[in-house]
Amino acid sequence: MFLGIDIGTTAIKFGIIEERKIIYTHSLPITTHRHGLKQTQSASEIKSQLIAGVTMLPDEWKTAITAIGLSTAMHSLMPVVGDEGEDVYIWSDNQASEVMTAFRKTELAADFYQETGTPIHAMSPFAKLAYFQSNHSFDKNTKWYGLKELAMELFTGEVYIDYSTASATGLFSLKEKQWSQKILNYLSLSKAQLAPLCAPTDRFLIAKEMAERCGLSPTIEVMCGASDGCLAAYAGYISTGIRNSLTIGTSAAVRKVSETAVFDRQKQNFCYYLQEELFVVGAPSNNGGCVLEWAKETLAEDPDAFYYSLPHVMEESPIGSKGLRFYPYLNGERAPFWSNDITGGFSGLTLKHNRSDMLRAVIEGMLMNIGLLKEMVQLEEAVTISGGFFQTKLLGQMTADVLGLTCYLSEENEPIFGLYDLYRHSAVGNEQPSEKFIPDSQSQEGYQELAIHYFDAERN
Repeated sequence: MFLGIDIGTTAIKFGIIEERKIIYTHSLPITTHRHGLKQTQSASEIKSQLIAGVTMLPDEWKTAITAIGLSTAMHSLMPVVGDEGEDVYIWSDNQASEVMTAFRKTELAADFYQETGTPIHAMSPFAKLAYFQSNHSFDKNTKWYGLKELAMELFTGEVYIDYSTASATGLFSLKEKQWSQKILNYLSLSKAQLAPLCAPTDRFLIAKEMAERCGLSPTIEVMCGASDGCLAAYAGYISTGIRNSLTIGTSAAVRKVSETAVFDRQKQNFCYYLQEELFVVGAPSNNGGCVLEWAKETLAEDPDAFYYSLPHVMEESPIGSKGLRFYPYLNGERAPFWSNDITGGFSGLTLKHNRSDMLRAVIEGMLMNIGLLKEMVQLEEAVTISGGFFQTKLLGQMTADVLGLTCYLSEENEPIFGLYDLYRHSAVGNEQPSEKFIPDSQSQEGYQELAIHYFDAERN
């Protein structure tokens, strides 16, 4: 049996898979410490939760595990002084915002993006390192690791990072599959300060002390794995044969599995390595389910009955929300603006508008924004959809109508499935999920007309 471990932003998920079916799963939370723009997690807590999560697996399944694969969230950075690192700066750490706003205006910015496939934004380790360099936070002996290196050292006793996770750091040359010497020179870093690189499918023997501590076989091999976003896209592709995917959790991302690297120097889609001649191209948004959650708590008459009442809300307000528009940038925005300063709000709000108009406008604005990402990535065919946003069929249908694409609700767009598929070298399938949403021609036409000038008004 195969154990997939997905270290996300808010929790660590553990899933035991046999013949591409999850037979056991549980998750443990991770605490994020917020101090203004600074956002970190504790390396000690993450290691403790990893050990606890594996230890509590049922013995009857644990003894049958022969391999472990590791998935981690992207864009993490942990300074290691001596042999110890504690603060893990996660993707939402925005201390580098001001530094990156200035850097994006330089000629080097587009060149670095083209070399790495990582957009120039405060989220990336490159940006965080540039910020630390600007205020001389750490000395030249500091080593710089992340969640993948932390997990690999815990499970194998060796520090490694895979090409996929490395390609989201802004420090990795996609063409050479090495740390970019040009970028390291710019940051006054040496390769010795970063972890050695390996392929996502490379395997290592589990550390003896870790096996004993968790009650695992000492012969288990640990696959370094990839980043969570790439693995989610890959899992959907392997399962259905559909290259396009949309995930809407707290944030959102549109992704496409591609045999070639694709770049847009102006709007800066991401382009991350997955395996030989396979990339994941896409565009992320800060404003996914978090916007709907805000609307539920702020605007809904009864937050507990929000999803139940949505059909009635939509019946009360027509497509276009009676001229009311909502800009969903409550959390800044990544693609296509790459700015933490952009803000959200209603436009065209008058006394004629009611609660239903406001709620519909929030959902329409969020999906219209995802439509911009769809155009960036040039999605033209069917797409698999997943994430907590799709709690009702109504939201699945609205997504299909706004995007103008058939949407298949897929439960297998999970990093843990992607890990299994990498490990087993799974063949691409063509099993379409049973639940699908076909655009309604009349609604699609209405949304297409709405989209033409939706974001034309001046944003705050």
